[in-house]
Amino acid sequence: MSPIKISAPVSVAYATVLSPEALAFVEALQRAFNPRREALLARRAERQRDIEQGVALDFLPETAGIRNADWKVAVTPADLQNRRVEITGPVERKMMINALNSGAPMFMADLEDANAPTWDNVIQGQINLQDAIRRRIAFTAPDGREYALNEKVATLLVRPRGWHMTEKHATLDGAPVSASLFDFGLYFFHNARELLSRGSGPYFYLPKLESHLEARLWNDVFFFAEGYCGVPSGSVRATVLIETILGAFEMEEILYELRAHSAGLNAGRWDYIFSCIKKFKTWPGLIFPDRAQVTMTVPFMRAYTELLVRTCHKRGAHAIGGMAAFIPSRKDAAVNETALKAVRADKERESGDGFDGTWVAHPDLVPTALACFDAKLGERPHLKERLREEVVPNARALTDFAIPNGTVTEAGVRNNISVGLQYIESWLRGNGAAAINNLMEDAATAEISRSQLWQWLRNAATLADGRAFTPALYAQLRDEEVARIGGLERGRFRDALALLDTLVLAERYEEFLTLPGYRQLD
Repeated sequence: MSPIKISAPVSVAYATVLSPEALAFVEALQRAFNPRREALLARRAERQRDIEQGVALDFLPETAGIRNADWKVAVTPADLQNRRVEITGPVERKMMINALNSGAPMFMADLEDANAPTWDNVIQGQINLQDAIRRRIAFTAPDGREYALNEKVATLLVRPRGWHMTEKHATLDGAPVSASLFDFGLYFFHNARELLSRGSGPYFYLPKLESHLEARLWNDVFFFAEGYCGVPSGSVRATVLIETILGAFEMEEILYELRAHSAGLNAGRWDYIFSCIKKFKTWPGLIFPDRAQVTMTVPFMRAYTELLVRTCHKRGAHAIGGMAAFIPSRKDAAVNETALKAVRADKERESGDGFDGTWVAHPDLVPTALACFDAKLGERPHLKERLREEVVPNARALTDFAIPNGTVTEAGVRNNISVGLQYIESWLRGNGAAAINNLMEDAATAEISRSQLWQWLRNAATLADGRAFTPALYAQLRDEEVARIGGLERGRFRDALALLDTLVLAERYEEFLTLPGYRQLD
């Protein structure tokens, strides 16, 4: 028996996932790699202190040899060649079936930002993944509608939780196990061989990496797992989300560290904006405007995405574009027409820039995104031959956050309060993918909302109408937004408001809202 202790209910079905053999594998991962994980998290804190002391970000001089050398990542497996549209969503059973059947070539099943990590969500999610791989997943809705897999389904990728998270229900020697290793370990142990036998493989998305050393840790985890479970070395393929400003400065190094297992990079736009706000939150005079004004066409976002395409194609890797989060309305055709026009423009820009694929959050967006990439790719599986050599890496461009005519408005403040409150309430109820104002919101967009409110207060932002944004104005607008959504006597709105207030008004900035939020989950 593994010495890992499980402090949550374990049903018969859960016991299959949490078998002694699987927990022994997780234990081996935790003992081998958790000390390095903790050291790298401490390194994050050190780098944050450097930024707050005015140290400018730049490309690492000590890794210039990697950037200047001639190398490529491993050959892409056949079922990962065509990634022109990837749909994403939580590991909830019905949503997984719909995503796999959506017509998108890829589905990223999310154990991270779109999944509130209650014990039931985490373990039932593992069961759902096992059933999907073995084509036995099915669901009957309360109204009697039945859901089952089509003959042709999307290729599956899985996103475990980030290095900063732990799984509080699983402890080893009295300390919680890394959530990354827990999610990865259970999935890999139960499914790697099965996936390979079906002509696919254990494919992953890696979230929130801040350095190539964090990528190196994942690479070592992959080699260890392959050896432990007796599958061929290099079976794993991992796509890294470049969703931190620090990661953007180490894209080539991240690909290099994972080169035996790399499947590419993704432009994780919402977390990237969150990271830019977070890392530079105390810089005097730096105030990001309303979230709606921080578009993919502003200069610093263009610099980041164009560099990502150049970096990937230089190294033979896929470059995957950002999320289209719109949820089509069943009632308002005018809303749909306007939103789909914006989605189409976004995907035409990405395919025009050389991205090999893109993300959508809803099955109804798949045809629009596919049409944009089909028009650019034709019969080709990707655009790796487009090297974008005219793009020159530019540290200043990556950190020049000036947005022409950017403003902080009352509407922007209200939207951040409303979205932050509604999302946190949904998350505390165990729903990590919340439909709010015809957008699929996940933890990343809630992080932007609360971080902007915190920064605007600390940096004495002035609204477009000339008013100062103060705690008193925040309280007034918050109370009005609470009333607008129907008050606090429903669900977990009272808990959500308490958490939002703490995040926004505290002197000390909380690194991730999911950390204090997790303490309130079952």
